[in-house]
Amino acid sequence: MTIGARLTPSDSPARAKVPWLDPGDQLTRDEFERRFDATPGLKKAELIEGVVYMPPAVRWDLHSSPHFRLITWLGTYQANTPGVLGSDNGSVRIDPRNEPQPDAALLIDPSRGGQTSHSVDDYIEGAPEFVAEVSGSTASIDLNAKLRVYRVNGVGEYLVWRIYDGVIDWFALKDGQYELLPFHPDGTLRSEIFPGLWLDHAAMIRGDSATVLRVLQEGLKTPEHAAFVTKLQSAK
Repeated sequence: MTIGARLTPSDSPARAKVPWLDPGDQLTRDEFERRFDATPGLKKAELIEGVVYMPPAVRWDLHSSPHFRLITWLGTYQANTPGVLGSDNGSVRIDPRNEPQPDAALLIDPSRGGQTSHSVDDYIEGAPEFVAEVSGSTASIDLNAKLRVYRVNGVGEYLVWRIYDGVIDWFALKDGQYELLPFHPDGTLRSEIFPGLWLDHAAMIRGDSATVLRVLQEGLKTPEHAAFVTKLQSAK
């Protein structure tokens, strides 16, 4: 067999017992995980409403660069907010038919009152308080099937960066429905779950990370953020 060529099930009797994942497979969550582990070289696949989705190769402007800026913003908030946890492309066992792999997530530590749990085999289970998706070619999934899954399961805030449209939608869950967060007069969007998590929408879109982080630091200096940190610390 040529070096570097992809194996087929017939090349390995052991692997032949477990079919590999393919887009469109309709599976239970347990079977999805079993096939994920058996598929060589697989880095990202999601189970959404019982159907397997596997995104295309990651492009620079359509995903990887915006993703990096988003993670920098969220990571800075997490680093300055003890009791908040962060995730980059972590699989989430959100319910028996869904295991998304959001581009980013923020969680309140379960030991401090958060709504997720950490399984013995190292998965997040339940609905994170905040999830974010960078949506280029995946916008139709992120704004439809995945949005329904996050809403029904109680993800408190859902951010979708629509790359082609140059827009960031930040939804907040209210009475079982998602509503867009309003812009403040200064043009920022501000989390209602994570005090101090402020976003300069225009700066993020144009790639001005220095301004994004400067505005975030303003949020981190507010009394509301300080009170949130105190609340998390006292909850343990």
